[in-house]
Amino acid sequence: MPEKDETLLLHLNEAIATIRDKDSLFKVVTTKLRLIFPFDLIGINVFDVELKQKRLFLRDYYGAEERAPRPAEMDQFTPIAGSPVEKLVADPRVQQITLADYLRDYPDYEPLQRMQQQNISQLTVVPLRTSGHLTGFLTLASRRRPNLTAGDEKLLEKIGSLIAVAVANTLAFEEVARREQERTLQLNITNALLSIKQREPLFRAIAEELSRLVPFEYFGIRVQRAGQEKMFEVFAEFSRSAPGAPLEALAPDRDLDQTLTNTAGIFQQSTGLLHTAAIYSGPEFKDLAVRYPRLRYVYEHYGTRALLVAPIWQRPDGAAVLTLSAARPDAFRPEDLATVLALVPQIALALENLFAFEQIEELRAQVEQERTYLVDEINTSARFGADSGTFVGSGPALQHTLLRIRQVAATDTTVLISGETGTGKELVARELHNASPRHARALIKLNCAALPAQLIESELFGHEKGAFTGAVERRIGKFELANGGSIFLDEIGELPLDLQAKLLRVLQEREFERLGGTKVLHSDARVIAATNRVLADEVAAGRFRADLYYRLNVFPIALAPLRERREDIEPLLRHFVQRLSKRLGKPIRQVRPADLAALQAYTWPGNIRELEHVLEQAIIVSQGPFLEFMGFAAAPCWPSRPQRYCRAPGP
Repeated sequence: MPEKDETLLLHLNEAIATIRDKDSLFKVVTTKLRLIFPFDLIGINVFDVELKQKRLFLRDYYGAEERAPRPAEMDQFTPIAGSPVEKLVADPRVQQITLADYLRDYPDYEPLQRMQQQNISQLTVVPLRTSGHLTGFLTLASRRRPNLTAGDEKLLEKIGSLIAVAVANTLAFEEVARREQERTLQLNITNALLSIKQREPLFRAIAEELSRLVPFEYFGIRVQRAGQEKMFEVFAEFSRSAPGAPLEALAPDRDLDQTLTNTAGIFQQSTGLLHTAAIYSGPEFKDLAVRYPRLRYVYEHYGTRALLVAPIWQRPDGAAVLTLSAARPDAFRPEDLATVLALVPQIALALENLFAFEQIEELRAQVEQERTYLVDEINTSARFGADSGTFVGSGPALQHTLLRIRQVAATDTTVLISGETGTGKELVARELHNASPRHARALIKLNCAALPAQLIESELFGHEKGAFTGAVERRIGKFELANGGSIFLDEIGELPLDLQAKLLRVLQEREFERLGGTKVLHSDARVIAATNRVLADEVAAGRFRADLYYRLNVFPIALAPLRERREDIEPLLRHFVQRLSKRLGKPIRQVRPADLAALQAYTWPGNIRELEHVLEQAIIVSQGPFLEFMGFAAAPCWPSRPQRYCRAPGP
């Protein structure tokens, strides 16, 4: 063997033994080879074990005006069948090939066309073997035909054996490095899971870590939960404006039809794309873009050419999927999909944890809100005078009211309670709730006449942070809080017309939106409304919507005024005297028969509430054994009231 050949083999062997970096190693290899074998292009193809797939491991031009772009075949395996390589596999030996001959058999093979454009005419191919097994081919391409001797061919066989070892070592080193990167990625994501509990920061950290191994312009997680009407909700979504730019969170409430890769529409139409881990790129992605309008939009407007889909879970209570997209058709390799799938268990754990954290936070806020309302209800009950939760009296009007309550309490039917001020509408609403299957949840109350019109909507439906001046945090509305329980809308006749339309939507569709938000919320709340107005007259006057009136008036309960329940005045009087005397720390005093007759004769425009307040005043000012009604109770008409409210007491 000539000395120069031995020197070449020695240098190649030394380089293979000492250099681990792929680019540096093959720069040395190609430089040394060109000293003996002049060529314009070098390429190395590697095969899978079954010799079914090939991948371009190395390609480099010499003497070309511009360096060729990185081809897609360097990132993924492609079939050997149907390519010129199948001839080489069938006859694996050192041989010289004329490019024109191959072009006649494979006129559409793009790599051959590229070489022809570079005026390449001759190919010298060298099989690569390790342990006697064919692992690939070395190709030396030139514009002029080389004159190879038998000695040159033997030398190329030896060089092929050395390069085969170098390729095997490099692939092994790359695999080790890839596994090390994956372990680092998994460790970083585990650390993020342990330290970050908020949705956006957590998934931004996951996306940033993943982008170190997998190139993408878009990262999205979509979730379908049981009971949701829409197919998928966007759970986390990030994109970058340019390669290398930081990931930016996309607004969750934006118009999804105009986003980079809104794949929800795809999944609604094709379960295969949802259930199967896959990469869609090149012509395959273009075919999908033709079939699905939203993919066509991102294909045309954002230049998206590749989509990676990794299902997170698919189970009876819903589904979750991760998608990545990129502008380069060859952005995703099978190794990238394997990397993402290896992270799926951690991402699934992150989703489960966040669901739990968000549910706990919602429940905590709901419990706090319910506690506030329940405390208010207890205080209201004490002031109202029905702390026992029972009705006082036995007259026919009250018995009819109790019958109506028993008839409807066990249902979810909307109830409209009507009656004058002070007749006990709130007590009826509380009894309806307590006797219903919803009694374990709160009865949420709102007095529509007690708040300015501009605040009622926020109270009913809640608001998002920043929805209006002073909205410094998200607020849960009454309907959201009453989910699973009951909501009592007192003085419903005072509700402004514009809010009547929104209330009608809740009654019809059981859905609403917070002020400043676009997310549709659902509430399974039983509606109990009350009014001291005649709503039919309000409808006729145009002050109340007819459609809302008919929605509310499903099961009416009309409360009789106290002047029509005179037989109940005495038991009510005894009830209030006992309870108020105890609360005020006063002895229980009796009522003179004349005062009782005057109380029963009075028309009570304020009804039970007025009776309670009159008795409370009498208990406070009385000093002797009897209650003193400031000198008015013995008179048929009390001077403190207009004459129209008086009538002579009965015999």
